[in-house]
Amino acid sequence: MAVELTSAAHLLLYNEDGALLMIRRANTGYQDGSYSVVAGHLEAGESGREAMRREAKEEAGIDIDVENLEFVHAMHRHKSDGTTKLDLFFCCTGWAGKVTNAEPHKCDHMDWFTPDEIPTNTVPYIHAALTAITAGHPYSEFGWGS
Repeated sequence: MAVELTSAAHLLLYNEDGALLMIRRANTGYQDGSYSVVAGHLEAGESGREAMRREAKEEAGIDIDVENLEFVHAMHRHKSDGTTKLDLFFCCTGWAGKVTNAEPHKCDHMDWFTPDEIPTNTVPYIHAALTAITAGHPYSEFGWGS
């Protein structure tokens, strides 16, 4: 039996002070009111890095060079609907343009948070990934029940 696996790319965008850009989801139907990072599903024929470039522009209004993306983590996630997802996390410290909320209809707050200020209302798998990344783990699993 084949398992459906979808993929998403997540951007850990850090400013010169080491703070992480986080966005609060709104009007999406998924984890609204919780913080996440710039992220999105990979589209057909799109690499993880290309998805990250596209999402950075769509959500934060910035241009990033895929060569500036550093792969830092992969998470294999089991979702409550029975599907699985491979989440790719990339770190980036350089970009062109001004960071802005380019999707106010999906995000009602955007701000920079230092590692000790990560909001308690962060999407659970994002919080788990940030914890794993901080601990230096390149891979984690989430939602598998053990």
